[in-house]
Amino acid sequence: MSTNPRILIVEDEEPLSLLLRYNLESEGYTVESAMRGDDAELMLKEHIPDLVLLDWMLPGLSGIELCRRLRQRSDTKNLPIILLTARGEEDERVRGLATGADDYVVKPFSVPELLARVGALLRRVSPNRVAASLEAGDLHLDRSSHRVRRGGRELHLGPTEFRLLEFLMERPGRVFSRAQLLDHVWGMDSEIDERTVDVHVGRLRKAINKPRERDPVRTIRGAGYSFDENFGRKI
Repeated sequence: MSTNPRILIVEDEEPLSLLLRYNLESEGYTVESAMRGDDAELMLKEHIPDLVLLDWMLPGLSGIELCRRLRQRSDTKNLPIILLTARGEEDERVRGLATGADDYVVKPFSVPELLARVGALLRRVSPNRVAASLEAGDLHLDRSSHRVRRGGRELHLGPTEFRLLEFLMERPGRVFSRAQLLDHVWGMDSEIDERTVDVHVGRLRKAINKPRERDPVRTIRGAGYSFDENFGRKI
């Protein structure tokens, strides 16, 4: 990310709020939170974030009412808002969007999917705040087209390998355990065995490396994997 977009989480379920904060901060966002709608309204009068994750049902002031009020204010009428709710019926989704929400996610939801929606919405409304592509050496990852190139050739990655490469490229040099990669790439509720990570790392390496090419994905024995922060540099 070229900058650190600020996100306000308005959610009264503390475990979910903490889960969202953990994952968003891991993605590089600056995160604030509120557990009541009226508290969030006061916070939003003091400073405006880049995006709001807003629960529908809140104490003090409902999320749908807060969304309506924000859309009436000149300084927040274009503020990106994603509603989080257990209401999945079509008429409720229509009501949420009609009130002014930009997107709508029904609980329980996939954390990686929510992160993708956050990134997509930020790119749409503030394209300069989130990098559309990642580059390291001769490796180029384009988020908008979901294409990856190395040198002059296009690489063919599956959806999981793409997310895995994207996650590692965003954080060069940081070592992630298999469990951490499962949390961030597959989602914390995933029941996939940790050894599955090894399989996908192997597929990723096969897709991005030709014989005698330098491998940007490092294996740290006993710890996990990282993207080589020196990849593309002369050493």
